[in-house]
Amino acid sequence: MRKRVNSYEINAPHTAGRLVAAIGRYPRESVGVVMATVAIFAICINALYLQKGPHPAPIFASKPLLKQIAPDTATRTAAAPSNGATEIAASSRAQLISNIQRELNRRGFYDGAVDGIWGAKTDAATRDFIQAAGLKINPDVSENLLRAIVTSKAQNNRATTPEPVRSDPIAELIAPTKRVLAIQRALSEFGYGQIKPTGTFDADTRTAIEKFERDRRLPVTGQISDRFVRELAAMTGRPLE
Repeated sequence: MRKRVNSYEINAPHTAGRLVAAIGRYPRESVGVVMATVAIFAICINALYLQKGPHPAPIFASKPLLKQIAPDTATRTAAAPSNGATEIAASSRAQLISNIQRELNRRGFYDGAVDGIWGAKTDAATRDFIQAAGLKINPDVSENLLRAIVTSKAQNNRATTPEPVRSDPIAELIAPTKRVLAIQRALSEFGYGQIKPTGTFDADTRTAIEKFERDRRLPVTGQISDRFVRELAAMTGRPLE
């Protein structure tokens, strides 16, 4: 029985031999054809299986670039917590001063506004309290000062009794000369008139005292009262005795 021979089996060796001969005759062209075939195959695989987004997309996936923060933006971001901390600190200080003013007012040492501002009147009231309580602490804004005021039993009894107004100029003339001289120098130094420091209570000194009392919202008497001396000493930061 004759065996049927497939034409493909007969032509396959011949075709392969011709392909090898063509590659040997044109090696560069053959390499180019192979590379082109591989590239086409890679593009088809990428388009069908590797792309996650819409076409076109790169053949090979790449890592996304990190977003760079502009220097000025980074600086503002870094500075924001510092500004916030500064505002919180200022708010805490104002609240602490308000509490100190409130407690001093309850004990008769302070009769000004509870505004959270450490002015001359608050400073003078604090010094009066420290002296009355017999404490040895600094008259500065602190939790220790507030705690000392709250726990102390010191009271300013003079605050409940109106201070008598001195209406006799002769009484002022017999005041200690050094005291009047210090008051005149302080008033002149802080711009309350062209006063000659003579140590004598005169009309220019009276006018300067009245101007000082108006500025500090005190009762206008024009006299050297204890309250006037305390306010002036608090403004100058030194005793006037």
